[in-house]
Amino acid sequence: MTQSLKGIGASPGIAVARAFFLATERFVPARAAVADGKREVARFREAVAVSRDEVEAIRAAAEERFGADKAEIFEGHLMLLEDPDLIDAIEEKITDEAVNAEFALHEVAQSFIELLQSMEDELLRGRAVDIEDISSRMMSHLRGVPHMDLANLTEECVIVARDLTPSDTAQLNLAVVRGFITEVGSRTSHSAIMARSLEIPAIVGVGAAIYDVSENTVMIMDANEGLILINPTTEVLEAYQVKKQKDDQRRIGLAKLKDQPTLSRDGKQVELAANIGKLEDIQRAIDNGAEGIGLFRTEFLYMGRSSLPTEEEQFTSYKFVLEKMSPKPVVIRTLDIGGDKELPYMDLPKESNPFLGQRALRLCLDRQDLFRTQLRALLRASRYGNLKIMFPMIAMLEELLEAKRLLEEEKQNLIAEGVQLADRIEIGMMVEIPAAAVSADLFAPEVDFFSIGTNDLIQYTMAADRMNENVAYLYQPWHPTLLRLIRLVIQAAEKEGIWVGMCGEMAGDATAIPLLLGLGLHEFSMSAGSILPSRELIGQLNQAQWSAYADQALRMRSTQEITQFVEQIRNGVNS
Repeated sequence: MTQSLKGIGASPGIAVARAFFLATERFVPARAAVADGKREVARFREAVAVSRDEVEAIRAAAEERFGADKAEIFEGHLMLLEDPDLIDAIEEKITDEAVNAEFALHEVAQSFIELLQSMEDELLRGRAVDIEDISSRMMSHLRGVPHMDLANLTEECVIVARDLTPSDTAQLNLAVVRGFITEVGSRTSHSAIMARSLEIPAIVGVGAAIYDVSENTVMIMDANEGLILINPTTEVLEAYQVKKQKDDQRRIGLAKLKDQPTLSRDGKQVELAANIGKLEDIQRAIDNGAEGIGLFRTEFLYMGRSSLPTEEEQFTSYKFVLEKMSPKPVVIRTLDIGGDKELPYMDLPKESNPFLGQRALRLCLDRQDLFRTQLRALLRASRYGNLKIMFPMIAMLEELLEAKRLLEEEKQNLIAEGVQLADRIEIGMMVEIPAAAVSADLFAPEVDFFSIGTNDLIQYTMAADRMNENVAYLYQPWHPTLLRLIRLVIQAAEKEGIWVGMCGEMAGDATAIPLLLGLGLHEFSMSAGSILPSRELIGQLNQAQWSAYADQALRMRSTQEITQFVEQIRNGVNS
C-alpha cells in the first residue's frame, strides 16, 4: 500500500527513484587526556590544513560547475577554517584542558552550532550547517576516516539524509541523483539553495519519520507539494508520470515570463522584487526575473567576521548590488542587528527579551558611530544605481525623524567633501510594529514608501513567538486582524501618494497574493524562486474583482474562514 509523508518543498519538481540513505550517525568522541598538548594542537592544525585544501578544491569545482556566485558558499567555509573565534577556541581547549583534539573540536563546534540553531533568522540557522560541514570534515581527518563523496554514486536514486551539507550538494552526481529529502532544514538552508541552483527537486524538514523508509525503496517525491509517496502502486506511478510531464511543460512556460512585466488579468501592474542577504543572491534574482531588490539585509555584511566592516568595504558591496541591478530599484535596509542576530565583537549587553529590546534602528540611533559609517557608504554608492534606503523597527515618529536627520547630516558632509551623490534617493521605513501600522497616516508624509515586514508584524500583533511550537497556532498570516493592519497602511500611503511594498514571507504566498493584490499592494518582495510562479498567478487574477473579495475577507472572523474563501474562488472561476 502506498504510504505518504509531508515536508517542505525547497526546490520544485517531481522525481521517481529508489532511496539511497546517506549515513547520518554523528561521531561523538570520548574525552581523553593528552600528555603533550603542543603535539595535539599540531595534529589538529594538520587536519585544518588538509580540510582547507579539500574545500578549496570543492570551491574551484563548484565555481566551474555553477558559477562564482554559488561557489561563494565555500568562501564562507574557508573563512571558518581561519576564524579565530572557532579555531583558536579549539586549540585553547586542547591546551588548557589537556584533552584530545577530537573532543575539543566536537565540544567547541557543538556550542557554536547550538547557538546558531537557537536563532530565529533562517539564514543564520543555516550557518550552523556550515560549521557542521567543516567540523565533520576536520573530524574525519583527525580519525583517519574517508569523507563521503557523493560524486561516486552510479545508480539512479533519491538521497535521504538528516541534512545535506553544501559540500555534499555541490558534489552530487546529477547523472544519477534525481533529488534529495532531508529530516531537517528549511527553504533558506544552503542545501536548498544549491538544489534550486541545480534545478533538482528537494524536500526538507520531513522529520524522523523518513527513517521508517527502507533502503532501495521506490519513492515518488513531489517537491511542488512537499509530498513523498513510498512504495507507490502501478496506478500511482503512471499518474505521476503524466503529472511530471505537465510539470516540466509548466516550468518551460514560467521561464518565458522572466522578462515580462507583472500584470493582472485586467491590466493592473505591480512589481515583483527579490529579498537578498548576500551578494551571491543577486544573480539568482536576475535569473528569476526580479524587477528589483525589495530587501537587501545588510546585517550579513557584519556577520562572520571579527570586526565591523569599514565604510569602504560597505561602499564596495552596495555599489556592486546597485550596478548589477541598475536601472532597477534596490531597497537597502539599514543595519538590523539584535534579537536573534548578534555580533560577538560588539559585546552588546544581554537582554531578557531581545526581540523587544535594543535592536535595529534603536541600536543604530544609540551607536551613531556605526550608523553614520553605513549611511556614508550608502550615500556614496547612490550614484551607481537606483537606491532606496529603508529604516527598520520603527515604533515612533521621533525615531524616523532622527534617522532622517542623521542621513541628511552625512549627506551634507559628503557634499562638502566634494563627493558626487545621486540627485534623488527615496527614503522609506519598514512597518513591522503594530504601533507603526496603526499610525501609518502620521508616518506617510515623512517617507517615500512603506515596506510591510510581516514576519515580525504577525508575531508582534499576535504576541506569539513564531519559533515557539506551543504558540505556533497564533502565527496566522491571513488573520483578519493582520489584513486590517495591512489595509490601514495601504490606505494611509494612497492618501499621501506613496507606494507600499511587502518584504515578509507572506508576499510570496499563493494564498495571500490574491488578497494583497486586491488590497492594493504595489510591490511584492520575495525569495527569488517564488517570483515566476507569482507572476503567473497574478496574471490569472482580476485585480478589480479581488478588491471586492478582499473587502469581504476583511469582514470574516477567522483565518480558516478566509483561507477557505480564497481557495473556493481560486478553484472556481479563479477570478
